[in-house]
Amino acid sequence: MATVVRMPEVLANAGEAIIQTWLVSVGQEISIGDPIAEIETEKAVVEYAAEVGGIMSRLLAEPGATIAVGEPIALVLAPGETDAEADPPPTDSPRDPESGAPVLEETPKTLPAVPRGAPSEAPAATNGRRLFATPLVRKLAKERGIDLDAVMGTGPGGRIVRRDLDRLPAPAAEPAPRVPEKPIETTAHTDIPLTGMRKAIARRLTESKTTVPHFYVKADCRVDALLELRRSVNDTGTVKVSVNDFVLKAVAGALVEVPEANSVWNGDSIRRFAGVDIAVAVAVDGGLLTPVVRSVERLPLSAISAQIGDLAARARAGKIKQQELEGGSFSVSNLGMYGVAEFSAILNPPHSGILAVGGASQRPVVTDGELAMATVMTVTLSADHRVIDGAVAAQWMAAFVRRVENPLTILI
Repeated sequence: MATVVRMPEVLANAGEAIIQTWLVSVGQEISIGDPIAEIETEKAVVEYAAEVGGIMSRLLAEPGATIAVGEPIALVLAPGETDAEADPPPTDSPRDPESGAPVLEETPKTLPAVPRGAPSEAPAATNGRRLFATPLVRKLAKERGIDLDAVMGTGPGGRIVRRDLDRLPAPAAEPAPRVPEKPIETTAHTDIPLTGMRKAIARRLTESKTTVPHFYVKADCRVDALLELRRSVNDTGTVKVSVNDFVLKAVAGALVEVPEANSVWNGDSIRRFAGVDIAVAVAVDGGLLTPVVRSVERLPLSAISAQIGDLAARARAGKIKQQELEGGSFSVSNLGMYGVAEFSAILNPPHSGILAVGGASQRPVVTDGELAMATVMTVTLSADHRVIDGAVAAQWMAAFVRRVENPLTILI
C-alpha cells in the first residue's frame, strides 16, 4: 500500500519548514533510515530519514517551498505496487501529461524579473543569469540588506539557500547620527541581524528560564586520578578519549544509581526513563545544537568518544538528522576547554537536568587536616524543581562526584 510522506515536526514548536534539497529522485528505491531530504527550519538544516521502505513515486513539494507540518511532501509505493494504484494526496503541483500524477518540476518556474533596487521578492534575471532563492532566503536577504545579485547559490540548479547567506559577512550598520544640540561622541558599533537559529535559541531559553523553576547544586571534583587514567587509556588504546567522555559516562552511572533524576516533566505526570540518553551541547556557527547520545550507560568510552565526534562534526556541517536532536532527560555543557572555571547553564527543555562543567585547575585542598595541591574541576547541576527535589539532586551529585574521583568505577 502506498504511503504518504508528510512534513515532519523537525524541531519542537516548528509549525512549518522548507524542503531545502531532495536527496532522492522519482523511481529510486529507498529503505527505512535512508536520508531523503534536507529540511530547513528557523534553527537548523537537518536530514530527514525515510520511515518506510519502497519506491519513491512522487515528490510533491518543490525545494524552497514553505510547507506546513503534516502536509504531504512525497509518495512512496510498496514493492510491486504501481503508480496507478496509488491515490494521490491533495496537491497543487503540476501533473504528468501521461499519468496524471502530481510531479515536481525539475527546474524552477519562470517568474518575472525584478528591477534592480526593488525588494528581492522573486527570482530575477541579472547579468545573464536567473536568480532563484527560497522564501526564507528572500526574507533574510531583505532583513540583512543583502543584494542577492552578488550571491552565488549552492542549492539545486544554483538556487540560493540560507547557508549561502550565513557565509557572508554581516553588513556594517550606519553610525548613529549625532544630535546637533547634544554633541556627544558615540561609540562605533555594528548591529548584527538575528538569524533564525538565534531567534529560536532566544525564544526557547527565555521560555525555559521564565517557566521552569530552576535550582542549582555545585560541587568540586578532584580529577588527578581521572586525568592519570585518561593518559593510560590514550597511551594504550587506538581511540583517544577526552575528559568529557568520562564526564558523560559518570553522568549516566549517576542517573542509573539515582533513577528519580532520569525523568522529565510530562504535564500531568513525570516520565521516568529506563535507559540513559544524554544531550551534548555543540557550538555551531551562529548558535548551538544539542545532539543526543543514546544508551550512554551501556557504551564503552571509545564508543562515546566516536559518537560525540561524529554528531559534533555533522551538527557543524548542517547534516544532523531529525531524530538525533530529540529525546533524553539530561544535558551536558562543557566550557572547560575555554578556560572557564565554573558557570550555571539554563535547562534545555524538556530535560530536567543539565550539568555545566568547568575547567580543571590546580587548587589548594585539605586532606586529613593537611594542606595540599590537587587538580579540581567545578561542576554545577541545574535542575527542574518540578521533577527533581533538592535531596534527589544532592544524591545524584554525590553519585557523580564519587565516580569522577574514583574513575576505575566508570570503566566497570
